[in-house]
Amino acid sequence: MAIHKIILASFIVYLMIQFSHGATKERLFSDLEKDALDVTAKPSRQGVLDAGIDKLSITWKLRSTAKKQANFTTIKVKLCYAPVSQVDRPWRKTENELFKDKTCPHKIITRAYNKSSQSFKYTLDRDIPTGTYFVRTYAVDAKDHEVAFGQSTSEAKPTKLFSVQAISGRHKSLDIASVCFSVFSVLALLVFFVNEKRKAKLEQSK
Repeated sequence: MAIHKIILASFIVYLMIQFSHGATKERLFSDLEKDALDVTAKPSRQGVLDAGIDKLSITWKLRSTAKKQANFTTIKVKLCYAPVSQVDRPWRKTENELFKDKTCPHKIITRAYNKSSQSFKYTLDRDIPTGTYFVRTYAVDAKDHEVAFGQSTSEAKPTKLFSVQAISGRHKSLDIASVCFSVFSVLALLVFFVNEKRKAKLEQSK
């Protein structure tokens, strides 16, 4: 009897999990209202940005054409891979099913929705991989479901992108020390050869 109860309970839990996953799988990126938010991401300098050092000035505001703003409760801002940084990288692949989509894995900030213009200065996280990026904001409802979005580039993502160089794991002081050690090693080797040559000449003169 106890075994039957355990089996029944396990089956109910399984059904609940499947139902939950099924509800999640029904949420598609193509169903979201696009361009509901006007988003800009301005790098702190030109050229390739350094992870852990450089910043982005991010702003977002509701567009006058937005239709689902009554459902907005939260804004989630994320850092997303541009297509050029997704090539041959299935772990960054764009999928229409939101629970599968890996375009925007890097969370920047979550804020309560406000229809007025909002801004945030984001220092690139130290663990950001090397790549080309853009910023996307999702408008989320009370059930924590995405209902609309806006991004700092167009749908095809050809412009307004920025590149990031990951931290190499080496510090400049270590590089300097390495160079100094190499120079010292070469000089020590030269001194050794000079001394050996001098000793050889002294031996020959005897």
